[in-house]
Amino acid sequence: MGELLSRIHSVADLRALPEEDMPRLAEEIRAFLVEHVEKTGGHLASNLGVVELTLAIHRVFDTPNDAVIWDVGHQSYVHKLLTGRGDAFDTLRQPGGLSGFTKREESPFDPFGAGHSSTAISAGLGFAHANRLAGNGHHAVAIVGDGALTGGLSHEGMNNCSPDLPLVIIINENEMSISRVTGTFPRIMSRIRTSRSYRRIKRKTKTVLRHVPLFGKPLTSAFRWVKGKLRRAFWRANYFEELGISYMGPIDGNDYPRVAFLLREAKEKDKTVVVHLRTKKGKGYLPAEAKPDAYHSVYPNPPQGAPFYMDVGAYLKDAADRDPTVCAITPATGDSTGLCSFAAAHPDRLFDVGIAEGHAVTFAASLAASGMKPYAVIYSSFLQRAYDQILHDVALQGLPVRLLIDRASLATADGPTHHGIYDVSFLGEMPNVVLYAPVTHGSLRQILHDTERTAVPVAIRYPNMAEDPAVREAFYPEGDYAGYGLRTCGDLATANAVIVTYGRLTGEMLAAKALLDAEGVSTALILAERLNADHVADTLARILPESAPVLFAEEGVWAGGFGMQVSDLLHTLRPTLKTGVLAIRNPLSAPTAPTDLYAFHGIDRHATVRLMHDLLGR
Repeated sequence: MGELLSRIHSVADLRALPEEDMPRLAEEIRAFLVEHVEKTGGHLASNLGVVELTLAIHRVFDTPNDAVIWDVGHQSYVHKLLTGRGDAFDTLRQPGGLSGFTKREESPFDPFGAGHSSTAISAGLGFAHANRLAGNGHHAVAIVGDGALTGGLSHEGMNNCSPDLPLVIIINENEMSISRVTGTFPRIMSRIRTSRSYRRIKRKTKTVLRHVPLFGKPLTSAFRWVKGKLRRAFWRANYFEELGISYMGPIDGNDYPRVAFLLREAKEKDKTVVVHLRTKKGKGYLPAEAKPDAYHSVYPNPPQGAPFYMDVGAYLKDAADRDPTVCAITPATGDSTGLCSFAAAHPDRLFDVGIAEGHAVTFAASLAASGMKPYAVIYSSFLQRAYDQILHDVALQGLPVRLLIDRASLATADGPTHHGIYDVSFLGEMPNVVLYAPVTHGSLRQILHDTERTAVPVAIRYPNMAEDPAVREAFYPEGDYAGYGLRTCGDLATANAVIVTYGRLTGEMLAAKALLDAEGVSTALILAERLNADHVADTLARILPESAPVLFAEEGVWAGGFGMQVSDLLHTLRPTLKTGVLAIRNPLSAPTAPTDLYAFHGIDRHATVRLMHDLLGR
């Protein structure tokens, strides 16, 4: 840790430093981030880009009385470092450690938790209204990336902004979200950048007119009317000014003196102000500057083997080669969901809609209604934002949209905001949707092949990891993937106990089966790769032994989950069957010390054995 940074344990220490020390402190912070984040993993490039901005915010504003709200929160590492959390950086993004996002429980300097995009303006608006009603003189500061402005929620917030609120909205333009920013709004930002000459002419003209004897004020008023017409004709409207909101910028967001000056000006206005900054993602670290998308999120130990999502991207590329109606939709996550090869081969059929999951699903539905074969590739936790569109626009109309659901599992590094554990519970209850959870590359590709020509909505969920060789060997020893659905490891006819599971948890359940077998409890493990409860319950009712208890185990929520749905249906078909459900009962809880997440949530092999003992009456 650098000499200046080692002296900062609070924002008071930061404010005590002279202004001329800020460039040197910024260098020390960047060196600290590179050293620590490359060890722990995390979002590196975005944090390197906001060092000067974060320093200026905490020196200009009265934090934490002035609420600072980071959109998404993945770029809040410098903020955490300056607010007394530097000693915890070795635990960054580890279960029980420092969160990779802002988190209310972690610090009073995190007034609003984040993790998903485009919420900061709405949240900042709430704090600003509360401050005005309380009359406390405090400000709200919302930091929003240009990627977040591709999300509709940002514009819903902007639409409700009143010009007289103590709210500063900082637009951090770096042309990146997870993938490079696309869409109309970035072009608007570009037009705003190119209008500097207009603003310079406007200032000079107003100064001259004010000094004209007798006619200065009338001429100034006339000029306001004329300049509005000229602006629309030649430079087009400034989006924010058209909403009645003061706009300042753009300036270099990595130039500390200019950023601090502009933030002071914005604060003194004591009304709603948009401050437009341009920062360089990866600033100060040449590898990250050269490839900011590659350094958006770094891994301490890069995943080995072929992740599932890479297999999806390769398959879709091949499918698109064969079929001109195949297309893919991504909400700004094309690179991270393995769509690079598809984009290279078929750029006209890859639609990056920005951070707008609801729009992505309705757009896919309309493509399907037009005879196309759309694949919407979306993270599980992000898909929650499109619940209504899946139900209303896809399921109720029975349109053959294919939802490919990435990161469908517990998120070890990102925590509760990114846990992919809800999709089965809400998709399993939707009409017309066929839900799959392949656990091997082979069964994934087989399911993709079999559903290419389906006429109903399909959802295929998978974790972001390589397949488990032990699972493949247990369930597909012959490599015949056409028989996916329900597959069994162990002898059902002689089983004393049965475990039914799906997804990434299957490897842990294999270990639980081994423990039970070693105790003399002959256990059969059933793998479900199609998760529709009625389909599974009908099949299980026919094949389950008479006396063996059945335990449903899942890396998903207990309430309304796969186990609960199937167990309830089974009891109508086999009333005397003894069943239990092992699932996540408190999904929002997070460990306070480093631990295994399966053990923390009570779904590991040992919890499985204990619950099976209860079912057996031991």
